[in-house]
Amino acid sequence: MGLQNSVHAQFADDVYDKYTSVGQLGLAVTNFGVLGNGWNKIDGRIQPSCEYKQKTEILREQVEHFSYAGLWIGGKVNGERRVSTAIVDGVFESGQEGFEYFANSGVKIRSSISSTSLDSMAQYFSPFAVSHQDFIMDFKDYGVTPTDDYDIPNHTPLGIDVRLETYAWNFTFADAFVILNYTIHNSSNETIKDIYTGLWMDASVANMNYTNKYEPGGGFTWYDNLNGFDQSADASGFTRDIAYQYDADGDDGWAESYIGVSLLGGTVPRPYVKSHYSQWVWTSTNNSDYPQYGMPLLDIDRYDAMISNVPKGTGIDYTDEGYPSDPNSWMFLFSAGPFGSTPSNEDSSQWELPPGDSCNIIMAIICARWSGTTDDSPARRANLHVNNDWAQKAFDGEDANRNNILDEGEDLNGDGKITRYILPEPPPVPNIAVEVGDQQVTIYWQNNTESFTDPISREQDFEGYRIYGARKTLSEVDKEFTLLGEFDLAHTDYMDIGYNTGFDFIRIVNEFGEQDSLEVDGNFYQYKFVNNDVKNGWLNYYAVTAYDRGDPNANLESLESSVYANRQYVYPGVKPTSDWAGKPSVYPNPYRGQAEWDGFSSRSRQIWFQNLPEKAEIRIFSLAGDLVDILNHDSDYIGSDIQNINDRKNPQFSGGEHAWDLITRHDQATATGLYLFTVENLDIKSVSYGVIKEGKFLIIK
Repeated sequence: MGLQNSVHAQFADDVYDKYTSVGQLGLAVTNFGVLGNGWNKIDGRIQPSCEYKQKTEILREQVEHFSYAGLWIGGKVNGERRVSTAIVDGVFESGQEGFEYFANSGVKIRSSISSTSLDSMAQYFSPFAVSHQDFIMDFKDYGVTPTDDYDIPNHTPLGIDVRLETYAWNFTFADAFVILNYTIHNSSNETIKDIYTGLWMDASVANMNYTNKYEPGGGFTWYDNLNGFDQSADASGFTRDIAYQYDADGDDGWAESYIGVSLLGGTVPRPYVKSHYSQWVWTSTNNSDYPQYGMPLLDIDRYDAMISNVPKGTGIDYTDEGYPSDPNSWMFLFSAGPFGSTPSNEDSSQWELPPGDSCNIIMAIICARWSGTTDDSPARRANLHVNNDWAQKAFDGEDANRNNILDEGEDLNGDGKITRYILPEPPPVPNIAVEVGDQQVTIYWQNNTESFTDPISREQDFEGYRIYGARKTLSEVDKEFTLLGEFDLAHTDYMDIGYNTGFDFIRIVNEFGEQDSLEVDGNFYQYKFVNNDVKNGWLNYYAVTAYDRGDPNANLESLESSVYANRQYVYPGVKPTSDWAGKPSVYPNPYRGQAEWDGFSSRSRQIWFQNLPEKAEIRIFSLAGDLVDILNHDSDYIGSDIQNINDRKNPQFSGGEHAWDLITRHDQATATGLYLFTVENLDIKSVSYGVIKEGKFLIIK
């Protein structure tokens, strides 16, 4: 999709490489009203469009949910129904009808994360941040003046400026949704009446890992999805109104996930705002199987679709008539309204936005794994309900009265702060470091989390730590993490939380047995945990979380920090030594077919050279003496020369090992045979500088 507007001095540069990265939902955002990026390659790799879960190593759970979604805003100006759309079916270029918003700013990033831990969001810390990752952007539906259509066919601007702020968290209970906070400002000279705001969505729940992606026809399909409109009630009796889509059969367990959109609130109180739902087959204006499900083509039709569940000319509310049972490339439109800043009649059923005024609409995009494997049902949507309800709680904050009108900047408590977007918080993620050795990984962490005060209870309720580890294999039955250890405060007043083990086992102490710190890479750490008998050459990953006591008064269980926030990837192996004792060797030796750690292609194979000096040159020869390849090794090696090693995960190596992908220096796959190699020590600090050692290995394919 061409996502760049034509060059024009009044517009900011289009931005489409930003996506929410702190939680499990990777949602691409742009500064021209579009969500998603169509799985474009940016910086050489496909970035998430709407991926959940984006941080898991379990391929079956890495599900994409749409290529694009886009903002629709409709209203009436002097009786004329107008709709400004960020994107519509079949429109992929600026300047075309339906591609009707223009960037007014870049994309600003803010974060409430201030820790200097491994979390990169700390560089964006702001006391004004709402969430762990805020994106702020501005766009408009007009050109030079509010009436300028910028030569887009059939586009009559509303004359509006839109600010979008998105909010995302890394809490395990709040990492499956992104909140969209839209503020609409009337920059025209005309009053806009009965504003409806919606999200058009080209959803397609599917997993790009499904079947071997290197085989013809493997992977993605658009045409096996079904939609629905969930109007269930939460525990308080509040109707959720979630428009959703799912893969019809789950693709053999590879796409068992939901994508949903719901309204959280806005300037106009909920009794006067209604949610609406429409769906149609991609680019279909006349669906013979479901004639009432037609794509709206004109602004008048689009506005009608936004204000009612009754398709034009049918007289049938199809949300009450059941949903299509035939999978297809189903689109859907979720909308809500009316919105404005001022009621325009006595019963407040109609609203208007005069020139210069603004109104606010907040929606959420939610994803969830299926709960069970039965047909689509409220029971299978249980996780979707839970995640949606947490999004609603985040919006409600300390004010659970969803009927209140919150003007922009209103101070409900008199403390200078808006009471929206308050969630219970687990303790912050501990700052960690890892050391890699021969069949051993040592995890260090700081006590930075122990003085944390919960924003709800206002108490320091830190309770303990959990250490997790996992080995990455191709097996999809493996658990994401294994609990390696759990340590909590030793006390008698909270006997039901943890095992009251105390921290003696993990605490770093000095020679007198007193609590101390250890310096690692320039930082000081107070705790450590050693994981022994770890196989060399395998990708492993580790995380340390902190958990609290919970809050019985608020009916909250113990909360734990995200297991993904400080995850560290490592490859255990032999460390280099200054005297370079012993001989270098290769494993596995012999190499047979494909090792279990290999990928699918001939370029995702690897063997390991071990017992190397800190800096070395490795030369590989055929048995006939022909030079096959040359590898340059140093202790900062991170596997960037190996396709099977994802260097973007910044894995940590021992410094004394180097992988080889079995590809020759002439870019050819090696054949079965016996190979010789030499290792020359190039570490000028070593006592064995310049020494060359030899070895051999066997490849069997």
